[in-house]
Amino acid sequence: MKNLYSLCLFLLIFTFCTAQKKPSQELLKTQKELTEKLVEISKTTSFNGFGVALVNDREVLYQNGFGIAHVNPVQKYDEHTVQNIASVSKTLIGIAILKAQELGKLKLDDPINTYLPFKVINPKYPDIPITIRQLTTHTSSINDNNEYMTQTVVLKDTADLAKNLKIDISPTKFNPPSSKISIEEFLNHVLSEKGKWYSKDIFLDKKPGELFNYSNIGATLAALVLEKATGIPYDTFTTQYIFKPLKMDHSGWNFKTINFSKYTRTFIDKQTPYPYYSLNTYPDGGMLTTSDDMSKYLLELMKGYFGNGNILSKESYKEYFTPQLKAENFQDRSNSEYSDEYNMGITMGFGSTGNFGHTGGDPGLNSVIWFFKEKKMGRYLIVNTDWDNKISGKDQKAIYDLLDEYFIKLDAISRSEK
Repeated sequence: MKNLYSLCLFLLIFTFCTAQKKPSQELLKTQKELTEKLVEISKTTSFNGFGVALVNDREVLYQNGFGIAHVNPVQKYDEHTVQNIASVSKTLIGIAILKAQELGKLKLDDPINTYLPFKVINPKYPDIPITIRQLTTHTSSINDNNEYMTQTVVLKDTADLAKNLKIDISPTKFNPPSSKISIEEFLNHVLSEKGKWYSKDIFLDKKPGELFNYSNIGATLAALVLEKATGIPYDTFTTQYIFKPLKMDHSGWNFKTINFSKYTRTFIDKQTPYPYYSLNTYPDGGMLTTSDDMSKYLLELMKGYFGNGNILSKESYKEYFTPQLKAENFQDRSNSEYSDEYNMGITMGFGSTGNFGHTGGDPGLNSVIWFFKEKKMGRYLIVNTDWDNKISGKDQKAIYDLLDEYFIKLDAISRSEK
């Protein structure tokens, strides 16, 4: 019995050590080379700080951060710097909806009014119900009108109120901290006929399901439907079913759930910070995370695409990554291979070549996740300064070129060691 116990203990330790296998010297050397080159790029970029991540379909190959998170006093931007990621956050809505479907709480083609405490009806087509699938594919006929642009951004602190409400980032407006409300209250104000911000231009003159029209309000409404169907707040649900299983321990949906000392400023230019702000429609763009945590999320999505994901079933991931729309669903279709609006999965965007991902932008930040299915490559880039298409685009290309070059090297080493 003693010998059997010793053998079992040996096997357990061996298995653990194998699972915890350290990166090879060759991999570490190549990662160091990439870091050194990205450090050089960071010295001349038009943005203060940026984070990156690279994955294949097996493991995280690289993640890091560069540049400046705070100017005064200076604080470096690294892989543990926390930043809001704007509309890349929407990709979690699709994951969460499909998880709720697996749990038997809802179905994609259910009418949303089955779950909502107030009616949402396109007044031009009152007899055609809006479905959950339409919300997740931006075909619900719900439109982001002026009330969305002026009511969703809320300052964190009253200290920022006087000096920052005057910042012109038209049509977006900073609102005082007292304007913070729940997504249910916000959506009731905007979408219910009796809501104080309701207007008929919140709906297109198109039938639900007919036309692709990117809608932040529609995406947030999908999160509210999930809350009502499951009885669990969206932030709690995504933490339980996405963040915790993936060990995304430094991610959350509000300032209280993250290490605020690691939170970056976002910037108008390299010297001028924006105030700290949050969103009343937080599911559509308010996820707070790090490059380290995002590398784990990218890896899960890549594994999920190839049928090896952990947080959804193969069937659910197949649905998530299946382009849902047809040519007739578009009016002005983007044909770029890097656009996330050529087609839509369940909140996941597709480019014209079939590669997929999502982009995001809010005051002082720009974010992109993108997956190249033939290369089995996932790539992440986020910056913490307003985007200048002419200048920042060149910086972005330099970073992408370097990441692409080193992905080939890191991927080859990774596969040779398995």
